Amino acid sequence: MADKDATGTMTEADAANELMRLARQIAHHNRLYHADDDPEISDPEFDALVRRNTELEEAFPHLMRADSPSKGVGFEVAASPLSKVRHEVRMMSLDNAFSDDEVAEFVARVRRFLSLSEDETLDFTAEDKIDGLSCSLRYESGILVRAATRGDGQVGEDVTPNVAHIPDIPQKLNGNAPDVFEVRGEVYMSRADFTALNTAQEAAGGKLFANPRNAAAGSLRQKDAEVTAKRHLKFWAHGWGAASRVPGNTQVEVMEQMATWGLPVSPFFSCVSSLGGMIAKYEEIGEARTGLPYEIDGVVYKVDRIDYQQRLGFVAKSPRWAIARKFPAEQAETTLESIDIQVGRTGKLTPVGRLAPVLVGGVTVTNVTLHNRDEIARLGVRPGDRVLIQRAGDVIPQVVKNLTPEAGRPAFEFPGHCPECGSEAVAEEGEVDVRCTAGLICPAQRTERLKHFVSRGALDIDGLGEKTIDQFFALGWLESPADIFRLKDRKEEILKLEGWQDKSVEKLLASVENRRHPDAARLLFGLGIRHVGAVTARDLLRHLHELPVLRELSLKAREGDADAARELTDIDGVGPVVVEALGDFFHEEHNIEVWDDLLGEVSPPRYVVETSDSPVTGKTVVFTGKLETMSRDEAKAQAERLGAKAAGTVSAKTDLVVAGPGAGSKLKKAAELGIEVIDEAAWAQIVAAAG
Repeated sequence: MADKDATGTMTEADAANELMRLARQIAHHNRLYHADDDPEISDPEFDALVRRNTELEEAFPHLMRADSPSKGVGFEVAASPLSKVRHEVRMMSLDNAFSDDEVAEFVARVRRFLSLSEDETLDFTAEDKIDGLSCSLRYESGILVRAATRGDGQVGEDVTPNVAHIPDIPQKLNGNAPDVFEVRGEVYMSRADFTALNTAQEAAGGKLFANPRNAAAGSLRQKDAEVTAKRHLKFWAHGWGAASRVPGNTQVEVMEQMATWGLPVSPFFSCVSSLGGMIAKYEEIGEARTGLPYEIDGVVYKVDRIDYQQRLGFVAKSPRWAIARKFPAEQAETTLESIDIQVGRTGKLTPVGRLAPVLVGGVTVTNVTLHNRDEIARLGVRPGDRVLIQRAGDVIPQVVKNLTPEAGRPAFEFPGHCPECGSEAVAEEGEVDVRCTAGLICPAQRTERLKHFVSRGALDIDGLGEKTIDQFFALGWLESPADIFRLKDRKEEILKLEGWQDKSVEKLLASVENRRHPDAARLLFGLGIRHVGAVTARDLLRHLHELPVLRELSLKAREGDADAARELTDIDGVGPVVVEALGDFFHEEHNIEVWDDLLGEVSPPRYVVETSDSPVTGKTVVFTGKLETMSRDEAKAQAERLGAKAAGTVSAKTDLVVAGPGAGSKLKKAAELGIEVIDEAAWAQIVAAAG
């Protein structure tokens, strides 16, 4: 249940606003973790966001959002270069427990659901939770035919050629396997192989991975399977998905059978028959943790009997019959030698602590995140202080405690000016982040924004990596996005640089030319306007169709034109904060120069979502409840292709409601207004009929 102290005094408006912020934050960090393999916060920090979202949804169930994080698993793979695979049986995630009491509550919950008394036997399996990338292996007649990542749980990425290079994964199962059997497990990288990989990456000037999990994910999700082959990946099986026959009546029996087929299973896998046994197993694995050759972050418990698992079923994104007991973060003491201030593409000044090297959980740590000015003040840290750090979730370390007494030493003075360009740095009202006010004039922001502009989610220009942009910027060739499209005039100069050959230059210039007529929403997102992410950019362009119209309305709204402001805020997903950010961007003279220069080089076509005639063409459709066969974004995209408008709320303007399990207030309102309601299967028939 929610903590009354944390939610009891909140108004519904406050709760709705916090749920909106949490949905956006969690979606952002999910993308970084699952899609980009590049997390910027620790697992415990992410878990705290999810727990807070759960607290608020329990206290205010009628405010649960359509994009609630509690409904999703992983992250959709729409932007992935790999082929897509729809899972026959959805790949779920696990709920987490963080204490003995929470494990006890899980056991009690299972007993209540199954109506089991305390003296009736209830066995659980226990195994270490390896920190890797979820993978599904489909065997037909014992032959591996397909391997896929989890993705968003419903659609993953096809990595079949890649797993062929993982020795732990058999191409053919031993013995008499079922006609169809999907093995579920984790692809991971050992600590030794992770260290060797990062050493090689650093020597080659390549990307360094934050931890073994991200190294494993980045290595498996390669377009070129030969890259995967060089990364020494490993695999453990922990369950199954679709199966024509389940070879056993318990989790133990099935896992033992899978081991005989040649699939690796955790050496810690065992069966326990009491809460005391579950806790003892957690302590045993925890004590062994630091000496293991691979990273783990907890222990997974599962109800052993499969018929019980089937009765217990699932909640939104996880099984009722399993839970992960997470380990606390690993900690160590060291000295904070200095505090550096880094400037990001939005001008945010981020403090980074430089540490005396210290070994934490088998990894040497030299940097620590200090988040912002307020966090430095809260911790009272200064260069020279002795600090306690933790690799929370084994990602970017953080300071837990300052171990050095104040002793009259002056506090760290956070800069009031940008360290890159000297411009004033301030925190906007209601924000803790300090930002450089120079905008695109600041060299740090210019390079970071250029990197964002060419990134996969924006213009996706192949060949313009971070190092190339830094190099071209230092040479004075790239000052703004428009300069990218003038690189063709520097072909001979580029060829004179070390490492560039005719083929690589031609490939780069061809990639640039292929973006002369870019998708307008991607172009808008690529400009890095605050609060205008990829989804918001698409929402704006679906309604306005052309970038000049957006500029005109934004400026009018900033000048106080109520009609212009209303037209913008009437767009689903666009609020006053976005409108203010757009107005500020287009009001800045330097931004206008960049904008006009860019549109002199590129010609984005009118943004129109292609549609086909259907029974819902011209109608407004609302999706509510849990969708079983598709993501909410996929459903909305289907509606748009059929010529319908996908809205987020039910009103008198709504023509059709598609309701899945768990539909609440929206379904009730639809009934009150007499709006037609159909289920997901009926919606699928409409989509199929339209071709």
